Amino acid sequence: MNDNTKVVVALLAGLAAGAALGILFAPERGTETRDKLSDSLKNLGDTIKETASNEIDRLLNLKDTVVENIKSKVKSTEEEYQDDLEHA
Repeated sequence: MNDNTKVVVALLAGLAAGAALGILFAPERGTETRDKLSDSLKNLGDTIKETASNEIDRLLNLKDTVVENIKSKVKSTEEEYQDDLEHA
């Protein structure tokens, strides 16, 4: 995970913790508090899933780029080697 992603995840976790504490100390009935807390945690879970999915997609794209670069370099090296063999 890069630094920006770590900051976003930490920020989201802090926001969720703050919201949970705010809900727990709010002067409401227990059932309402539990429902709000449940909703907040569900939203946090959804956000974490979305962030993880985006990071997985980014890593897959990076992997594809690296593989293509390696294939290109191997092909170039093979062509140079074949040229050297033909001219030797």
